[in-house]
Amino acid sequence: MVKICIFLFGILFSTFIPLQTVKAETVPKAEDLYVTIEDIISDIVFPSIDKRVIKEYGQDTLFGWEWKRIVDISYNDNHSYDLSVRIKIPSKNLDNNKEDLVKVRISPSCDSDKLNKLKCNHGFKIEILDYKHLSPPAELPTTKAQNENLTEIMKKKKL
Repeated sequence: MVKICIFLFGILFSTFIPLQTVKAETVPKAEDLYVTIEDIISDIVFPSIDKRVIKEYGQDTLFGWEWKRIVDISYNDNHSYDLSVRIKIPSKNLDNNKEDLVKVRISPSCDSDKLNKLKCNHGFKIEILDYKHLSPPAELPTTKAQNENLTEIMKKKKL
């Protein structure tokens, strides 16, 4: 009799209570990734430098630029940092790669009450302060008339 009751109870239990199976979503495990402070700074200032490089060289001739290294970091009195970065602009002609120096000011937000509000009164912003071309410019092609003028000038100077 007990076996029959347990059997009937098991059938009733499985009939009235639906069995639910839940498949947990697997979250990919974050790989151990080595990140330097320079990588973090690069990610922060990349969009600003990218816009300026495109402005300097134009979108069509540019197929990317490469972060070389941070040359200098200085702290300013108004709670901002000036960062000088050397970048490389590759060219289709491997002998014509260019190097530039970009000076960027990173101004973190002044939300903390611990900061002097008279000197630090800005929100987060990134601005390009200076952009210098370190590589010499490529020689411009000259016309035949320009070459003849240069030849005449050279002859006059030798006389």
